[in-house]
Amino acid sequence: MRVRMKYMILVVVMCMAWAVGGATPPVGTEPTDTPIETKVSLITIYPGSEVYELYGHTELRVRNGESDMFYNYGLFDFFVPGFAMHFIAGQTDYLCGAFPYDLALSGYAGRKVVEQELALTPQEAANIRDYLRNNVLPENATYRYKFLSNNCATRPRDIIEKALGSRLHYTGQASRSTYRDMLRDYNANYAWEEFGIDLALGSPIDTVITLRQEMFSPMKLMQHMSGATVDRDGVQVPLVSSTRVLVEGSDKGLIKDPTPFILSPLFFALLLLIITLLITRYDVRRGKASKWYDVLLYTLYGLWGIVLFFIIFISTHEATSPNYNALWLHPFYLLIPLLMWFKRCRKFVHGVHRTIVLVLIFTLLAWPLLPQVANMAFFPLMVTPMVRSIGNLLIARKQARRGTN
Repeated sequence: MRVRMKYMILVVVMCMAWAVGGATPPVGTEPTDTPIETKVSLITIYPGSEVYELYGHTELRVRNGESDMFYNYGLFDFFVPGFAMHFIAGQTDYLCGAFPYDLALSGYAGRKVVEQELALTPQEAANIRDYLRNNVLPENATYRYKFLSNNCATRPRDIIEKALGSRLHYTGQASRSTYRDMLRDYNANYAWEEFGIDLALGSPIDTVITLRQEMFSPMKLMQHMSGATVDRDGVQVPLVSSTRVLVEGSDKGLIKDPTPFILSPLFFALLLLIITLLITRYDVRRGKASKWYDVLLYTLYGLWGIVLFFIIFISTHEATSPNYNALWLHPFYLLIPLLMWFKRCRKFVHGVHRTIVLVLIFTLLAWPLLPQVANMAFFPLMVTPMVRSIGNLLIARKQARRGTN
C-alpha cells in the first residue's frame, strides 16, 4: 500500500503508462512484423512496520517492449475528507494505479520484494495487459475495498484466474487455519492492533477457510501461486516459470519488537479491574457509591458500545456480525449515568445493574462454548462492570436496611 505522494502523481503516471504502452511509431519508421512479447509477473512485498503494511502487499508487473509497469491495487489517501468515518462505515474506496519500475519499488528498503514470472501464452499475457490498462483509467480505477475478500492481493489473483480459466489448478493444501489465526500471526507483535481486530470482527473469521480464501494474504498468495499449475494440452505446467528477488530484505519483514506487557491492552484491562475493585470495596464499606466513578466507567463502556454496535449493525464491513462481544460491550451501559440522578428511576437503575450482572456471568461461563475466539484482555474487561454493578446492588441493599437515601 502507498502513501499520499503516489496518490498525487497517479494521474500523471497513468498518462505515462498509456503514452509508453500505446504510442504510435514516429513518422518515417518502418513497422515491424515481430510482435512485442508481453511478460506478466506477480510481485510480493513482505510486511512493513506500519499498521497498513503488516500483511504485506501484492502488485502485478507487466513488461511490454520498453514499457515496464507495476499495477498497484493498494492505493488510498488518508487525507480524503471523511476518510476515517468512511473507513469505520466500511465504505473505503481504494484505487488501482500504474507506476514505472523505479517508482514502484521506491520506499521498500528493508522489505523483501519477490517477483514470480508467470508462464502465460502470448494471448493470456496480452489479455492481462489490456485488462490492467483499462482498469487503471480514472473512470475504472476506484473499487470498494474489502479487507478479506477484495484487496490488493485478491484482485491480482482474480485477474490471473480470469485469464487462465479452468486451466489453472492450485495443488497446495490449505493450512486449516481461520482468518483470525492468520491475522494473529501478522499482529503477534502488535498487541493493540490484535485487540482491535478481535473486538471488531466477529465469529465469521473463526471458521476454517479454504486455500483460495487464504490468498487474501499476499504472502499466502505468493506461496500458493508457486505451487499452482496450468493445463497445457493435458500436461500440467508450473504457473510460475521463474522467481527472483528484486529487493533484498528479511523474510520476516520490518516488524517492530513486541508490545511490552506494561503497554498492552491486557495490562490496562487488569489495571482498570484492580482500580474498580479497590473503589468498589471502599464504597461498599462506607455504604455509599462514588457516583463520579460510575459516570466515568459506564459512560466509557457505553460509548465504546455505540462504536461496536455501529460496526456490527450499520457498517458494511465484512465479518463483523454476529459478534458476541456485543454481550459485554454495548450502549445500554449509558442508562446508568443518564438515570442514576433521578430518584424515581432508582429501581429501574437497580434492575439495569442486575441485568448487567446476569448477562456478564452468562457471557463468562458460556464463552468457551461460543463460536468466537476472545482476546485475553476481554475477560478482565467483562468482569469490571460486573464488579461495579454488584457493588452498587450491595450498597443499595445496605442503604435500604438502614433506611437511608
